[in-house]
Amino acid sequence: MLTLKIQQMTINGHPNLCPECASEAYTLDGTGFIDALPVRGNCWLGHSWEEPLITLGDLKQIRAASTGRQRAEDDDTFEITIGGAVLAGMLYPELTVDDVKKIGGIYWKKLVKPALRRQKRRAVRAAKRPVKRGLGIGKDAVAGAKAAAIGAAWGLQAGGHEADPDYEPEPINPCPACNGKGAFELESHLHDTATVRCTICSGTGEID
Repeated sequence: MLTLKIQQMTINGHPNLCPECASEAYTLDGTGFIDALPVRGNCWLGHSWEEPLITLGDLKQIRAASTGRQRAEDDDTFEITIGGAVLAGMLYPELTVDDVKKIGGIYWKKLVKPALRRQKRRAVRAAKRPVKRGLGIGKDAVAGAKAAAIGAAWGLQAGGHEADPDYEPEPINPCPACNGKGAFELESHLHDTATVRCTICSGTGEID
């Protein structure tokens, strides 16, 4: 079976569309081993019809005449002549290596790099934030600062230190629950410590 995904096609300059819904995108499906057998069209809405002017042999000619795609901006076009009729059009674009590179570049620039920059800035601020050992948050704060510092170092090794001309400092947002203190003072005589960690900001005093 041979199937070609038609993005759009004309016959002698006239659009060749689905006879039911006028969709210009459809597949041409040929089966068997005899080139003279007609092919069937199938559009994305489920309509099916027989193409009396196009045979399995014509599908092979279209595939052989298609230009293919090397770069992301290329179109896969074709043009053949069958019994005096000119069939021209565009095949559905198959994914190329350049497409993957371009998509990967956009993903890195738009999503990954900003996220890494935010993570590094949070790590630097966490490393500079004083650790209150006398409060009930000492161990958590130390562990958080170490993890943040390690994360920042890893980001630098992974190439996160690349200069960004669009860099803008990220604003510091103090936690509204503890006013940026990271803990609450309790008026209690029942416990040895009268300070508890803020669960909203996990003791950092800051929210994203």
